[in-house]
Amino acid sequence: MKKQDARSISSEAQEALRMRAIRAVNNGMSHAEAGRVFGVTRQHVGLWKTAYDEGGWAALKAKPRGRKPGKRLAPWQSAQVVRKIIDKTPDQLRLPFMLWTREAVGQWIEKRFGIRLSVWTVGRYLRAWDLTPQKPLRRAYEQDPKAVEAWLKGIYPAIRTRAKRRKALIYWADQMGMRSDHTAGRSWSLKGHTPIIPGTGKRFGCSMMSAITNQGHLAFMVFKKRFVGRTCLDFLGRLIRQEKRRVFLIWDGHPVHKSSKVRKWLEAHRNRIEVFTLPGYSPELNPDEELNQDAKAKVGRQRPRTLPEMMSNVRSFLRSRQKQPHRVRRYFQEKHVRYAAA
Repeated sequence: MKKQDARSISSEAQEALRMRAIRAVNNGMSHAEAGRVFGVTRQHVGLWKTAYDEGGWAALKAKPRGRKPGKRLAPWQSAQVVRKIIDKTPDQLRLPFMLWTREAVGQWIEKRFGIRLSVWTVGRYLRAWDLTPQKPLRRAYEQDPKAVEAWLKGIYPAIRTRAKRRKALIYWADQMGMRSDHTAGRSWSLKGHTPIIPGTGKRFGCSMMSAITNQGHLAFMVFKKRFVGRTCLDFLGRLIRQEKRRVFLIWDGHPVHKSSKVRKWLEAHRNRIEVFTLPGYSPELNPDEELNQDAKAKVGRQRPRTLPEMMSNVRSFLRSRQKQPHRVRRYFQEKHVRYAAA
C-alpha cells in the first residue's frame, strides 16, 4: 500500500489510524507489516506503540493543531502602544534605545503589559498598525513648539500675504560647509568586505550659500573662507543685483545674520530687501535645507583631489540645478516644507 502523509488528513482520522494500527500490533502484527497495511512507515508505528505503552489509549488521542494559543494584545493595549511610538522616543520611556525598533517595541510591551512577544510578532503588529520603518528627522531639544506653530499658522502666512501685496519674491537662504572626506551613498562589495574608496589623505573643505524660491529660482555662492559678515554681504549684494523684484529673504538665526555689519547693510538697502528669521533650532522648516542635502548627496559621491576641484564640482552641481527649476520647485514638496510651496 502506498504510504500517505498523515498530515494531510483530519485529526480524527489520524487518531483512528493510530488506534487501528496499535490494535493490529497488539494482536501480533509486526511493526513493518502494520506500516504496509495502514500506509505509514515502520518508524511511525514504533512511535505510536511506545506512546501506547507509556500512556495507554489516551496517548493516541488527537491533539489541537496549529500554533499554541498565547497572550495577545487587546485593542486598547494596541492603541496605547501606537500612541507611545508616535508621541515618545524609547529613551523617554527609560528604554536602552534611541529609535523605535522591533526589539524596543517588544521590550516596552513586556515592561508595560507583561506580555512577551517575538520580534516577528512585533513586526506583524507594526505592519497591521500601518507603521513603517523610516529615517527619522532630527529635532533639537531646544526647539520651541509654540514658536514653530506661530510661524506656520501666523507669521509666515502674513509674510506671504505682504510679499504678494508688495510684489516681492520670497527667497529661502542657508549656508553649509562641505569636506573632502565626506562620503555619500553606498558601494557594492563582497559580503563581509567593506569597500575601500581611494582618496587623498589631505582634508580640505569649502562652503556654499544659497537661496531658492518656490518658483524654481536659485542663487548661490561657493567660497573657501569662513562664513563671516563680509561673505554674507557679498552674497546679499549678488542676490539683489540678479533679482530685479523686491526680495523677502527668510533665513535662520546664525550669528553672522545678526551682526552689526549685516544689519547696517540691510538698513541701507531696505527698499530692495527685507529679511525674516525662522524659529530657533528649526532647520526642517527651511526648504533650502533640501538643496543642501541634495548637494551633499550628489557631490559627496565624487572624490576631489584638490580644493579647486571640489569647488568646481559644487559649482557645477548648483549651475545644473539653476537650469532645472522644476527640480528646485520639487524641494518645496517635502513634507516639512510643503507649507512654503504656495
